[in-house]
Amino acid sequence: MTLHIGIDLGTSGIKAVLIEDLSRVVAVAAEPVAVSRPKVGYSEQQADLWVWTVFACLDRLAASAPREMAAVRGIGLSGQMLAALILDRDLRPLRPAMLWNDQRALAECAELLAAVPDIGRRTNGTPDPGITAPKLMWLRKHEPALMDRARMLMLTKDYVRLALTGEIATEPSDAGGTQLLDVASGQWDPSLCAAVGWDPAHLPAVLPSWAEAGRLKPELLARWGMAGPVAVAAGAGDNMGSTLGAGGARPGDAVLTIGTSGVACIVDAAFHPGPERAILTSAHVVPDVYLSMGVVMSATASLDWVAQLTGRTVPDLDAEATALVAAEGPAAAPIFLPCLTGIRTPLNRPDMTGRITGLHPGVTPAMLAYATMEGVAFQFADCIAAQKEVGVRPERFTVVGGGTRSALWLSLLATALDRPVSLIEGADMAGPRGASRLAAVAAGAPLACLRKPAVLTGVIEPDPGLKDLLADRRAMMWAPH
Repeated sequence: MTLHIGIDLGTSGIKAVLIEDLSRVVAVAAEPVAVSRPKVGYSEQQADLWVWTVFACLDRLAASAPREMAAVRGIGLSGQMLAALILDRDLRPLRPAMLWNDQRALAECAELLAAVPDIGRRTNGTPDPGITAPKLMWLRKHEPALMDRARMLMLTKDYVRLALTGEIATEPSDAGGTQLLDVASGQWDPSLCAAVGWDPAHLPAVLPSWAEAGRLKPELLARWGMAGPVAVAAGAGDNMGSTLGAGGARPGDAVLTIGTSGVACIVDAAFHPGPERAILTSAHVVPDVYLSMGVVMSATASLDWVAQLTGRTVPDLDAEATALVAAEGPAAAPIFLPCLTGIRTPLNRPDMTGRITGLHPGVTPAMLAYATMEGVAFQFADCIAAQKEVGVRPERFTVVGGGTRSALWLSLLATALDRPVSLIEGADMAGPRGASRLAAVAAGAPLACLRKPAVLTGVIEPDPGLKDLLADRRAMMWAPH
């Protein structure tokens, strides 16, 4: 029996999962985390909140499964990407972390692209306000005194690992989101740092994702009743961790995440950057492959907005939309482009807002819910089409994330893609499962365990009855008005 812990640091919540033999979930602890939005377009979190919440989750695991916690040999972390967390010389945060969906650095994106025209071919993609580098430029411009005190740039899961081990490190999958890393070589690029105005000496060492990046502090071993030693892996960006946990390790594996945002992650044997289509391309957490990522900025967040607008719950909206399709079909539903926080792939338009056409007095909450799920499915299809344009070849599709609770949403996605999509056992645990695999290797397991396939639980086929209607509605979504 081998036991490891996978921790997934999401934007709105943190989950820690105790896993036996990389398969059986022994215990789960989850806690919400608050996002601060002090102004329109701003999105921030207090970094110590991540640490406190992780510790609270591990306290709960220790209380519910003390015997298994004593035998834990490794911890892995996957975390929300692209944050800008600035630490002082004492490794304390100088300000709240600017998150992936912070939009204030729009002007700095243009400045960075002008300074480094080929940045999209060297880094993970074209400059975007959500990415770390433009945020650093914004901070230098608007908070210069703070930046004068800056001594370290850290990413979300790396700050938590610092609290667990006292060690400073990062790894290529997450570091690729800073636009300070040359993705092909996996090394920090001094010329990119110079363009942004960041000292390369103030960056952590880059280790392989599966490497041991420290060991759990003695006082934390005692706190959680662990015999030790416990290796803490370098870890993964959240998309890479979820892709790995969903079995995405071979070229051609495509893992679609319907979460707060949506991501189409395709494992690729070669580095196929696609900055002209706002595709993000980073190292994967498996040796010698890359991950091509198309991003839907607002996925389940769009349905949450409709629920708030209509006073319904999300499960109620799903049930009503499903009944609508079964009873009369969706032809009378409006057409919704649900880019509530802009569009990344394929247009790179963070300034773009959502658009609903076809409103009439008969529109119901069910129709709005349907239009939202359909619009998100269309955006996923746009991402995949853009990724194919730059040479990426998806072959096998798996779907994870909160949106998988909706059979209608899965059917719309399969139909929009015109490809079957698979469900896996423990889809809501993909991030922690991926992190636990990295933990296992850090603790001494062979690299081959990273390629362990997921257990499939079902396949959703395209709906032939909706195929032609969806093709027409997808064309109308982008029609000029």
